Amino acid sequence: MSDSHSKLASLDSERLLTVLAQVPRGRVVAFGDLARMAGYPGRARWVGQVLSKLPSTTTLPWHRVVNAQGNLTCPQAGLASERLTKEGVTVRRNRVPMNRYRWMP
Repeated sequence: MSDSHSKLASLDSERLLTVLAQVPRGRVVAFGDLARMAGYPGRARWVGQVLSKLPSTTTLPWHRVVNAQGNLTCPQAGLASERLTKEGVTVRRNRVPMNRYRWMP
C-alpha cells in the first residue's frame, strides 16, 4: 500500500470514528447507517472491519453499532449487550428493537 493510500484510508477511518463518537447514549446505529452518515454509503462491511481494529481500551461507543435488524454481531456481543443494558437499551436474545432505539439524526 502506498503512503498516500495509507493516509487516505486513515482519514476515512477517522471520519467514520468521528461520526461513531456522536452516537448518543441509549441509542444504536446500524453499520450501513453509520457508513452513510460518514459519507461512505454501501460500506457496512468496511465499518465492521474498522471497528474490529479498535483497541480494547477505546472509549468510542463501538457497542452501539448493530446490524440492520438490530442484532449484536460483534465478537464481544456479551459485553455490548451489558453496556447497552446499562444505558437503558432493551436487549433480548442479542437483539435491540430498532424501531425504538435506532439513531437517525
